[in-house]
Amino acid sequence: MSAPALTPVVVRLKLSLLRNGLKQSGGRKAAYIASAVFALLFAALQLLGLVALRGHAHVESLVVLAVAVLGLGWAVMPLFFPSGDETLDPTRLVMLPLRPQPLVRALLTASLVGIGPLFTLCLLVGSVIAVARGGAAFAVGVVAVALALLVCVAFARAVAAANVRLLSSRKGRDLAVLSGLVIAVGAQVVNFGAQRLGSAGLGELDPVADVLQWVPPASALGAVHAVGEGSYGLAAVQLALTAGALVAALAVWSRHLTRLMTSPDGSTLPTAESAAREGSSSGLGRLLPSGRTGTAMERSLRYVWRDPKTKTAWVTSLALGLIVPVFNAWQGTGSVYIACFAAGMLGIQMYNQFGQDTSAFWMVAMTISSRRDAYVELRARALALLLITLPYATLVTVVTTAMLGDWRRLPEALGLTFALLGAMLATGAWTSARFPYSIPQEGYKNVAPGQTGLAWISIFGGMIAAAVLCGPVIALTIWLNVSAGGEDWTWLLLPTGTVYGAALTVLGLRLAAPQTARRLPEILGAVSKG
Repeated sequence: MSAPALTPVVVRLKLSLLRNGLKQSGGRKAAYIASAVFALLFAALQLLGLVALRGHAHVESLVVLAVAVLGLGWAVMPLFFPSGDETLDPTRLVMLPLRPQPLVRALLTASLVGIGPLFTLCLLVGSVIAVARGGAAFAVGVVAVALALLVCVAFARAVAAANVRLLSSRKGRDLAVLSGLVIAVGAQVVNFGAQRLGSAGLGELDPVADVLQWVPPASALGAVHAVGEGSYGLAAVQLALTAGALVAALAVWSRHLTRLMTSPDGSTLPTAESAAREGSSSGLGRLLPSGRTGTAMERSLRYVWRDPKTKTAWVTSLALGLIVPVFNAWQGTGSVYIACFAAGMLGIQMYNQFGQDTSAFWMVAMTISSRRDAYVELRARALALLLITLPYATLVTVVTTAMLGDWRRLPEALGLTFALLGAMLATGAWTSARFPYSIPQEGYKNVAPGQTGLAWISIFGGMIAAAVLCGPVIALTIWLNVSAGGEDWTWLLLPTGTVYGAALTVLGLRLAAPQTARRLPEILGAVSKG
């Protein structure tokens, strides 16, 4: 009796994993359905938009760029979201008697099942309709769509197989922190590009498209356009490039798959040299104050460097805090005051300080027996934050001012930045004691179930309170800028904002200390729920 074909079995396995995953909870099912509806709606609108652009003089440049970005997204997706698809990990099949080549075919076919491939298919079909001219171009378009879709999926599988040992380790999961940076940079690049295209037209994309039409999978769409122009030789070369990229990706995938199925996993075992180096690392502690203050500061800084969730939040805040002011200044539409955005993004890290400790907070709670202990603990956490936020916010403000060339407003921009930072440290300390919530260690959720309301009150309520507390400095800034002769005294806003921010920080810490000491059991219970 012959064994059943592998490909149908793997496809059914993929469908079973998806179906059983949705049965785990109603919330997961609702989230999946909502994301699927949103993705398919966006894909349908994108398809209609590309069809509407048919006949535009520069539509081929837009299509080539879009497909190139799509291919890049498929290639880097496994690095940033390693747990997004359980079937991306072929090590789950190492105990089965499977040969690499049939397994590659089966997994490639199973990879075509899902929202991502359907979204990609819609974009590719719309792209072909937008650029194809004549029956021959549409015939080539059918081949181009199939090749481009398979290249995208093969890229994702090859990257996942090449890095699966790393991605399945704890250090590998830290790569996900880069997703915040990529999303932040990508959003600003798209925003900037859309504004440029709105004013200059799609012709701005022609130089980039001339290069990308030779890069798979975008070369497949370049072939469709070339056939419509009568350049059959050029189209054949571009299709051959896409097919070659598919063969190369499958070969890389098959080689890494063979290695994974036949070699032991030693990627997560530390060497004696790295362990000794880790154990002897104490330079940070020597630079910090002695006693409880230095210990708490070092603990907070190590969380920033080692804890994946904390690191993700910091990377995203640092990236957005720089990108938003700099991109606005680059476009010539911003002002020096938008540099305060950096202080706002970094000040958020003071909120829910005890929730960042999760269940380990009980060790900290055991050392707090008085208001003084609570005050020193909160002060140390604020100082650890200031070690990063103060120089960074200053740097962003100076860079933004330099790009705008408005040096006269630098003192008042710095004064507002320091006042806002002090206000957010103050409100963050108080809300950390009054509205703590748990941060789950697994998955991508940042709030434990049932505590969403606490998170909203803590973060958004605290931000509103911080804005209100900055009211006096904002009012003084406006008054000096509108009153006669007041501009000569705007330099006073720098020392005023600095002193005011420091005073707010001290006041917030002193008000939060008794709350922390009194509510230790409630705080411990709240942050341990995840």
